[in-house]
Amino acid sequence: MIIRKTGIQASPGVAIGPALVLDTEEYRIPRRTITPAERGAQIRALDAALSASRQEIQELISAAALKLGQQSALIFAFHDSVLGDPRLRAEVVEGIERNGYTAAYAFAQAMNSRQRYFLSVTNTYIREKVEDLYDIEKRVLRHMLGRAREEITRLTEPVIVVAHQLTPSQVVSLDKRQIVGLAIDVGGQTSHSVIFARMLGIPAVVALNDFTADVAGGDRVIVDGTHGLVIANPDDETVVDYRQREQQYHKFETSLRALRDLTSETRDGVRVRLMANIELAEETRAAMEAGADGVGLYRTEYLYISSATLPTEEAQYDAIRQAVRHAGGKPVTVRTADFGADKDIPCLAQEPEDNPFLGLRSLRYCLAHLDMFKTQLRAILRCSAEGDLRIMFPMVTTLMELRQAKTVLNDVMEDLDENGIPFRSDVPVGIMVETPAAALLAETFVREVDFVSIGTNDLTQYTLAVDRGNERVAYLYSAHNPAVLQLIRGVARAAETAEVDVNLCGEMAGDPLYCQLLLGLGLRQLSMTPKNIPEIKKIVRSTTLRKCRTIAARTLKFDAERQVVNFLRDEVRKIIPEAV
Repeated sequence: MIIRKTGIQASPGVAIGPALVLDTEEYRIPRRTITPAERGAQIRALDAALSASRQEIQELISAAALKLGQQSALIFAFHDSVLGDPRLRAEVVEGIERNGYTAAYAFAQAMNSRQRYFLSVTNTYIREKVEDLYDIEKRVLRHMLGRAREEITRLTEPVIVVAHQLTPSQVVSLDKRQIVGLAIDVGGQTSHSVIFARMLGIPAVVALNDFTADVAGGDRVIVDGTHGLVIANPDDETVVDYRQREQQYHKFETSLRALRDLTSETRDGVRVRLMANIELAEETRAAMEAGADGVGLYRTEYLYISSATLPTEEAQYDAIRQAVRHAGGKPVTVRTADFGADKDIPCLAQEPEDNPFLGLRSLRYCLAHLDMFKTQLRAILRCSAEGDLRIMFPMVTTLMELRQAKTVLNDVMEDLDENGIPFRSDVPVGIMVETPAAALLAETFVREVDFVSIGTNDLTQYTLAVDRGNERVAYLYSAHNPAVLQLIRGVARAAETAEVDVNLCGEMAGDPLYCQLLLGLGLRQLSMTPKNIPEIKKIVRSTTLRKCRTIAARTLKFDAERQVVNFLRDEVRKIIPEAV
């Protein structure tokens, strides 16, 4: 029987092959009490398992650095920090000594409490990192219980890995020649496993719920990572169809790669800079390979999320410097830490708020925690001496906030200067326009900054008063709503009048559907996930500014969002039939 399931598009591409269904490897540890005489042996077993696990992690860090880059390998530094946390060991030892638990049961309980915390936070990014805790728990329990590690690295034929969950260490160990696709029951687009799959170029679909229950080992499976679809036991007609799609996708990818070194310019000679959004410094390499004109948004929150403690100035300096160096002289825009809202950071002391999206978030949080803010600014400024770096403040809503942030920046500059530490004193400074307030006051803001960047994700949310993560109202979330489009056009016009650069770095920027519309609204710089750059460049090089302005003018006249989508889809299909 043919089974079709829709999940989340995790890594693009099409793959067809027999299923390799991985066991869930669930450890059901019975609650068994031990005698006082056995406690010493259990503590020794705990220490031996922690030591062996940390040794494996060091080997994994080396392997990940070779395959994915040094910055990506730092993901496993979080694993090592958890395993080396004396509080974790003390909690497990207490369970052994006070409650008479076995080492395995006490460790499982300690990890379970941490997993529950990660799952309880509102931030999707943090929740998805719970897979790292599962990875850590399984590794230690394997050593305690003496179970063999499941090998998926010694395969003799290409397969589709089907699993309930795939840990980051498993993904890093994959052989791309034999693992051609992934179909996973759980996960999201920002989980470490998915990030690694994209970096390895393996088509993947996640959040398939119970797909593992529908598939047996050896069943033929199709993974359509571009559209978030998996098909088990397809008929011959479907296989032929997807074989053609697979060939078309590879042909399309090859044609896009040919554009890498070509200028992103419309047919009538208008230059459009295509920048990359990154979280890891190593992603800068992928961005340059994709033909990016630079980094338009370096999200620095990951430096905090991946650390059990506040990252030091040196740690931040090293990471940001890598991105600047990988950019090879092209601009790198570093956004200062954007905390709060849906970004609960474990290493920070953040108080719960009834409405965090309207609370102490982003720049507000940084201005309330000046020591942390100054530490980050010192690291960023030091990196400005390494290349073309720009500093961007997030979530600015008032002129006073901007001036306060610039004052703090100037204070840090004075400190560096007094200590003889090199930095660029004229480093460009800009802001994120993410609220209607900032958009409506764009004419005022552009007089005090060197550039602005429109964050359409939050701008859409705040303009329409819609939480896109709330399934009851998510249907109202629309970046092409006329109110949002009017704000985008207003910001672009204000920046053009003031001769200030304007960028757009929300999800709209990398969506082929919106490319011509955005150019017609006045945007000349778009920042997106590196993998989207070639496709957007294809559209830019295939259109004219005159046509884009016509598209924008007609779009603004529609009164139904479905009309907008259908019209924009028809227009982009004239250039790239595969786009939508």
